[in-house]
Amino acid sequence: MLSGRLVASLVSMAGRVCLSRGSAGAGTVGPVEAAIRAKLEQALSPEVLELRNESGGHAVPPGSETHFRVAVVSSRFEGLSPLQRHRLVHDALSEELAGPVHALAIQARTPAQWRENPQLDTSPPCLGGNKKTRGTP
Repeated sequence: MLSGRLVASLVSMAGRVCLSRGSAGAGTVGPVEAAIRAKLEQALSPEVLELRNESGGHAVPPGSETHFRVAVVSSRFEGLSPLQRHRLVHDALSEELAGPVHALAIQARTPAQWRENPQLDTSPPCLGGNKKTRGTP
């Protein structure tokens, strides 16, 4: 169950945030995805926040929330290196990264950078963990 504060945060960001669904989303937002959205909104006040649950493309049970891709566009990133930007995202999501989230692909851009290329990158197909390597059947 979502707390009242989390719901209020989700509602407040609805006007500024772009929502995106991954293959695991099936039109619903799980508790991990909701927490990621709320924490990034609170920590970074993004102009754009696109979050894709990519768990369905990996060897995890249906409905999992383990693999995400996020694009965060925030003026807080002005003057920061890519590493510093990623650290801000990791700091905001430390609880999720220590627990349910196995993989997080981050695009952390300034508003000017996003205007130049306003797209969420795509991830390569899952190779099945350590069972396969590139170029082998």
